[in-house]
Amino acid sequence: MNGVVLAFEFAPDGRLLNHEATAETPPGMTEMAAAAQFCASVTTNFNALAEAFSKLSGMQWIPQQGWAYSGGEYTIAIGCNGYRGVFIKTEKADFNQLFELLVASK
Repeated sequence: MNGVVLAFEFAPDGRLLNHEATAETPPGMTEMAAAAQFCASVTTNFNALAEAFSKLSGMQWIPQQGWAYSGGEYTIAIGCNGYRGVFIKTEKADFNQLFELLVASK
């Protein structure tokens, strides 16, 4: 996908299972083990929040399908129930396409 600098998959405990970097990957993003642990923590937090909000709102927010965060020049988009995702340049991110690839096509 245009703009993706990293694609990766991680386990619920934060272990990096697989990753692929492009030539455009910034030097600071090459430590994928730390990124996997970070994303696993966010996924775990969202799982807990979704369960609580489901009870509070009466709406169904579980199971998690994915999450995204944009800040600065990059976006993290996570799908496949919260354990597979990409780092993408925000200016090139097509959120409809990201959703289709990471969530809708499970």
